[in-house]
Amino acid sequence: MNTTRFLTGITTSGSPHLGNYVGSIRPAVRASLGHNALSFYFLADYHALIKTDNPFRVQRSTLEIAASWLAAGLDPARVIFYRQSDIPEIPELAWFLSCVLGKGVLNRAHAYKAAVDQNVATGADPDADVSVGLFMYPVLMAADILIFNAHQVPVGRDQVQHIEMARDMAGSFNHRYGDHFVIPQAVIEAHVATLPGLDGRKMSKSYDNTILLFSSRADLQKRVYGIVTDSSAPGTPKSTTDCALFQIYQAFANADETAKMQQTFAAGASWAEIKQQVFERIDHEIAPMRGRYQSLIDNPALIEAILADGAARARALAIPLMRQLRHAVGLRDLRTSTPNDDHNTQGAAHPVTATSPQARATRPVFKQYREGDGQFYFKLTDARGRTLLQSTGFDQPQSAAQVILALTTQGAAALTEWAGHLTHGETASDEDIAAALAALVQR
Repeated sequence: MNTTRFLTGITTSGSPHLGNYVGSIRPAVRASLGHNALSFYFLADYHALIKTDNPFRVQRSTLEIAASWLAAGLDPARVIFYRQSDIPEIPELAWFLSCVLGKGVLNRAHAYKAAVDQNVATGADPDADVSVGLFMYPVLMAADILIFNAHQVPVGRDQVQHIEMARDMAGSFNHRYGDHFVIPQAVIEAHVATLPGLDGRKMSKSYDNTILLFSSRADLQKRVYGIVTDSSAPGTPKSTTDCALFQIYQAFANADETAKMQQTFAAGASWAEIKQQVFERIDHEIAPMRGRYQSLIDNPALIEAILADGAARARALAIPLMRQLRHAVGLRDLRTSTPNDDHNTQGAAHPVTATSPQARATRPVFKQYREGDGQFYFKLTDARGRTLLQSTGFDQPQSAAQVILALTTQGAAALTEWAGHLTHGETASDEDIAAALAALVQR
């Protein structure tokens, strides 16, 4: 079964705002309800270290953003919801990718170029105060995506370049070591990709122009009334073109409501009247979530448990892939080397590649999927696609992930404990299964 993998994350460097909600949280929650999709949602706390050196801010932001996603309806039983720093395979993969990426590609990254241009404009050294973390940001982002072989990544237009870089890194690695990575695609919702802030620029913590997602009703009203508008007097028709107030309203309204608001603009309503309508429409959607959000904020232990469960399920997928990648690049158990694996008297760059018969023979893989009965399944296949193990159905995806994690960390020793949930493939022997599991457990 071909299951689309959908991945998105939010950097934990500040309190979540409306831009995060309409650009990431809301579409991610909606996507998680789709069928035949395996969805990954993560808290990008490694990325936060590039933007802030305040540890309390990172911790608080992680709590607030996790609570926001859950309050908005994200069901952790249906998706894999985790904290980036709980997956050590991500920074390891980032190093692998950095070794196949040309420095010139990173020189052209928007964030790095902007920092350099700003330094040059002020007469400073071009790289003044530019951290290696900022420079390497696209590599870490690529690792976030490729560690789970995500097919679709929703991003704002300003992030499309990073997806293109991830595609380049995946292709470069595949070219050198065999087809290990899916080439990801950027997904953009044009009208909500970037939400304007109070001053008309992109809503961003960097500009201090945000409207907090779960502020009080009174504070939400105050912030909406603070959105910058032109000086058109009441009774004067107003244009919706490039109007931040209208764009924010449109992000929350349906087609009929948007059409009526356009009429309100054309009829010359006062800005105060329009702002009140915008405030009421936003509050109509956000208000039902406020209570749930506050209860989650007040119970961090619950959120911690949810994230720990998500990390275990995520690592059940990441660990086998990293073992495969480590073998592909030559980080292998010396006892498993075959003659000529690491010797090439003719001087060829890669005498044994990941697509050679020797490499393919050591690449068993677990495949997870959901059937029409609503149950969650997995199977273990060998390099030829032959099924070695088939699971029974599980009510929850984390239950299936728990078994996979046991098999990938304990090998054949875990078969007895989980025998009631596993059946052999038609042509698979006990020796075949034991050998495949041993290959997964080896690093």
